[in-house]
Amino acid sequence: MEKQKYTSIDLFSGCGGLSLGFKMAGVHSILASDIDENCKKTFVRNFISTPFLCKDITSINKIEVDNIIGTISPDIIIGGPPCQGFSLANKNRNKIKDDPRNKLFYHFVKFIDWYSPKVFVMENVKGLLSMQNGKVIDTIITEFKNAGIGYDVSFKILKASDFGVPQTRERVIIIGTRKDLNLKPSFPSPLNCAPITVDMAISDLPQISSGEGYDVMYYNNTPQNDYQKLMRRNSECVRNHIAMKHTKRLIDRFHAIKQGQSLIDVWETHGSVKRGKPTERSTIKFGQNNQRVYGNKPAPTIAASFQSNFIHPHIDRNFTAREGARLQSFPDDFIFEGKRTKMSWETGLSQYQQIGNAVPVLLAYAIAKNIVELLNNKLK
Repeated sequence: MEKQKYTSIDLFSGCGGLSLGFKMAGVHSILASDIDENCKKTFVRNFISTPFLCKDITSINKIEVDNIIGTISPDIIIGGPPCQGFSLANKNRNKIKDDPRNKLFYHFVKFIDWYSPKVFVMENVKGLLSMQNGKVIDTIITEFKNAGIGYDVSFKILKASDFGVPQTRERVIIIGTRKDLNLKPSFPSPLNCAPITVDMAISDLPQISSGEGYDVMYYNNTPQNDYQKLMRRNSECVRNHIAMKHTKRLIDRFHAIKQGQSLIDVWETHGSVKRGKPTERSTIKFGQNNQRVYGNKPAPTIAASFQSNFIHPHIDRNFTAREGARLQSFPDDFIFEGKRTKMSWETGLSQYQQIGNAVPVLLAYAIAKNIVELLNNKLK
């Protein structure tokens, strides 16, 4: 139990995965901020008591933040700057000077300079550690150590499936503790339990086929395990569970792909065709497209593109947004706003993108719970 209530400011909040985990640990968010309008819609629907500043962080000044939070100073600052520039999937990831997204952490630092929180937590992809042979992470750690009145800083790669998330996602977590507290950063220990599998996570949801589903659906069976009970604890219905409508050619392709396989494995008969030339097979092969996940294992990383990356383990279709949310450990009463999918020219993140970009909730909770215990033991 928390001995006192701690407060946070949530930067680069997205739809609120990190924020929800900290809320579950008893931390009260006094301000959240993100540049995306759809993330704002989702966040304010689910965190009705938290003010939201929808603005480019590079143009936020202290006066406008103070006007929102008043005299309350945050105990914890949390956030995950956009990580595309850091990702291992980006072949140009070592060109830090050419990608302004790599410098957004400096604006995370400015909030630490402004408010000197007791603790800060920053999340990012593990590719961050290999950039410029470690020079980038060294630069980030140095900046954090010198922020505010000085911080002790540590980082560690945490695997989501070690903390009750049905997903093998790995992320770098950077934690800083204010030097005057004489409190060394620490990280949560993995849970002593078997991993949650995809089937364990989603098998109780309505079993719908391509093109089926409604905005509001009701459970047609009881929860089958503790994880499903947790996801359904405060919900009487299922939202965001509408299956994408696929063509017959795509459904036939999915049907041919077995668990653990992808489009590459059925390329000769079901491979992609050239645009405008449906009788000619495309020569471009993407091994990460149309992967049918194992039902008896945790899912691979649920990224922003998971709507096309993965196939349901037992049904010939892609995952729904709600199934993706379950794999990110968002409970069913967390509702996602904005379009389910979007075209490249449309603004705002889709529901799928919001879900894929989020920090898994139970991973965030483990981090937050550990920090609250750390502070309680020091400040008691």
